[in-house]
Amino acid sequence: MARGPRYRVPFRRRREGKTNYHKRLKLLKGKKPRLVVRKTLNHHIAQIIVYDPKGDRTVVSAHTRELIRDFGWKGHCGNTPSAYLLGLLIGYKAKQAGIEEAILDIGLHPPTRGSSVFAVLKGAVDAGLNVPHSEEIFPEDYRIRGEHVANYAKALKEEDETLYRKQFGGYLVRGLEPEKLPEHFEEVKAKIIKKFEGARE
Repeated sequence: MARGPRYRVPFRRRREGKTNYHKRLKLLKGKKPRLVVRKTLNHHIAQIIVYDPKGDRTVVSAHTRELIRDFGWKGHCGNTPSAYLLGLLIGYKAKQAGIEEAILDIGLHPPTRGSSVFAVLKGAVDAGLNVPHSEEIFPEDYRIRGEHVANYAKALKEEDETLYRKQFGGYLVRGLEPEKLPEHFEEVKAKIIKKFEGARE
C-alpha cells in the first residue's frame, strides 16, 4: 500500500515487471546497439535494437522458430543448445546488417552464470559480434552441445523407457533421438555457418 506524501507510483512497465528503467538508462548512455535477449518457457528471442527518440528501432531479429523452419532443428527451443544457435543466427544477421558491436540487454532476467541467455551471447560472440563480456558467464561447452541432455536421456531410457518416451516425446515425434542431440546440434550449427559464411571477415 502507498504511504506518505512522498510516495511515487512506479511507471506502468516497472509495475508490470517488464522494464527496469534504471538499468535501461545506463544501457542507453552507452550509445551502442543493444543485443536484447528474452526467454519464454519454450523459446528464445533475440533482437538488435538501436535507440531512437521516437521509439526504439529493431535492426534485425531472430526467433528459435527460425531454427526449425530454416535449419531443420528438431530439439527443444527453450534449452541451452537452441539458445546458442539462436545467438549464432542473430550474430550473423547483425554483421550482415553492418552491426559490428553491441551491448547485452537481458531485461529482468537474473544474470545467472551459465544460463541460456548467456548461451545466446556466446553464439553471437562466436559469430563475430563484439559484445563486452566475461568468459566465466558462458555455459560449459558440453551444455551448449546438449551432452547433458543426451546423457540424461540415455540413462532414463535404460531405467524407465515409458517415462523416457513421455519426457522426450517432442524429440521423438520430430524424428530425433535425444541421445543424438550433440550430433544434431553440430549439423544445425554447420548449416547456419554455411548460410552466413559470407558475413565473416
